[in-house]
Amino acid sequence: MMKFGIGMFGDSGYDTKTNRFRDPEKRLKEIVEEVIQADTLGIDLFAMGEHHREDYVVSSPETMLAALSTVTKNIILSSGVNVISSADPVKLFQDYAMIDLLSGQRAEIMAGRGSFIESFPLFGQNLNDYNELFAEKLNLLLRLNKEEKINWKGTFRAPLKDQTIFPRPKREIPVWIAVGGTPTSVLRAAQLGLPIMFAIIGGNPRQFLPLVDYYKEQYALAGHAKDKMEIGVHAHTYIGDSRQAVLKAYYPAYSFQMNRIGKERGWSGSFTQSQFEAGMSMQGALYMGSAEEVTEKLINTIELFGLTRYIAHI
Repeated sequence: MMKFGIGMFGDSGYDTKTNRFRDPEKRLKEIVEEVIQADTLGIDLFAMGEHHREDYVVSSPETMLAALSTVTKNIILSSGVNVISSADPVKLFQDYAMIDLLSGQRAEIMAGRGSFIESFPLFGQNLNDYNELFAEKLNLLLRLNKEEKINWKGTFRAPLKDQTIFPRPKREIPVWIAVGGTPTSVLRAAQLGLPIMFAIIGGNPRQFLPLVDYYKEQYALAGHAKDKMEIGVHAHTYIGDSRQAVLKAYYPAYSFQMNRIGKERGWSGSFTQSQFEAGMSMQGALYMGSAEEVTEKLINTIELFGLTRYIAHI
């Protein structure tokens, strides 16, 4: 069954008049109210990102999801993503076990490597071990989820001998793999039989079709049941009364943040309105415009990829 969700990174919001980011305490409380409203409206899923930067207020998705677990009733509470490469899978699993119990089995983990690298030096991880860290820690997380008593040995943390995580959740917590455009990440998710979430933030969404087909092919070759397959897309989304209303209301804030990140990463030039409008087209990666325009684009994407989930990044 198709599920629709919203996702966010907890953007602080920059006040160009005061040249300061907004108060993080106020922003965190706003996010709680926004998700309560989404739950009331019947949105299927909320996904909370992880960042360790001044421009985002959520460094710990699990803390936000725990806060939401007791003030919402139906909405699935997911990370979007947890950067497991720099996290301790044991602590992460403990946290999500508690969230799952508090929420009545509504917790999910979306595991990814993230698009920012601040967490690596912060938690004492070496970027040279980027791929190996992810593979090993994902393996441990999945083992903890399936096995009550764990015996495990790896390279990057102390081994575990006859250890049990308490409290235990009442089920296996769903774990999704979030990917960009890396075939090895797609292959890993398919071979493990894990649901996959494609982050589409640029270019033409149709360019992801070979990766989606690759996932489906490898998933079947690994012997996993086709009826258990789940595929999602996470993309920047903004709906207004009209295309022009979106350009007026949202383009300035969007371009400001894109240019801020672009300057950090050494991108050439600035993000222009023509780029923004190209992204809003049927061939672009921005699911923005009027409700009718975004609906048409969503239907095309759902049918193109055979999606079971769409997360609107707001």
